Amino acid sequence: MAGIGIADEIKDSFRHGSMLTRLIYTNLAIFLAVKLVDVFYLLFALGDANFIVEWLEVPAQLSQIALHPWSPITYMFLHQEFLHILFNLLWFYWFGKIFLEYLSGKQLLGVYLLGGLFGSALYILSFNIFPAFRELVPVSYALGASAAVLAVVVAVAVYVPNYTVYLLFLGPVKIKYIALVSILLDVVNFDQGNYGGHIAHIGGALFGYLFTMQLKSGTDMSKGLSKLIDAITSLFKRKRKLKVTYRRGETDLEYNARKKSNQQEIDVILEKIAQSGYESLSARDKEILFKQSRNN
Repeated sequence: MAGIGIADEIKDSFRHGSMLTRLIYTNLAIFLAVKLVDVFYLLFALGDANFIVEWLEVPAQLSQIALHPWSPITYMFLHQEFLHILFNLLWFYWFGKIFLEYLSGKQLLGVYLLGGLFGSALYILSFNIFPAFRELVPVSYALGASAAVLAVVVAVAVYVPNYTVYLLFLGPVKIKYIALVSILLDVVNFDQGNYGGHIAHIGGALFGYLFTMQLKSGTDMSKGLSKLIDAITSLFKRKRKLKVTYRRGETDLEYNARKKSNQQEIDVILEKIAQSGYESLSARDKEILFKQSRNN
């Protein structure tokens, strides 16, 4: 029973929660699903279950992308390591809350998805253009929400640069400096490996910057995507069926009987008013009188 209660609470929280809550739950659900499949394959000695990760992560090789055209979207919800998803979701939660103080849930979803797509596009493009990555292209894959999250971080930091948060040991810090340090860490650590990850992060940050600059000039870059998502989700919503009932017309005898019954009720109520006043009437009595007055 406790398990059912928790499941219902999570389901209700997802259904009625903010877009931030839904995106966090989606990341967690995919992470847990991948881990459960790993455990299942391990216990039953079915071999390596890494095929799920390979199916969802985004490859750098163009021929592989053609076989997995969904991967530039799915990669941004995929994590393999606990610390990876923990830090991404904590980062996303903190800045997502600030984002929703000023902008809408649809815009948050748009920045997350488009920032992730921008990050994957820059990663794929870079690996297929620069000679330094030529040998890595066949074996390089990207996964994780970092590019999408950094898009949200930079977008809100450009929108309200002087918004101040209080950090442990540091005290009050403006979020524009936090976003700047995040980008600089990717730049200075670029030569330490994880080239694809750093490039994708920079791509996400670039989109976050472009989104807010365009928004300030009157153009919402997330609007088109929001309309597309609304159109797709409307296809899956259940349409209410109109219930049609047919009523047989009253005969003269039935009509006269109903009118007589109604009049008897009215007479009883009027008698009650004469004896004890209007305040003595019940709620039902008052309702009957009100309906009768409208019919007359």
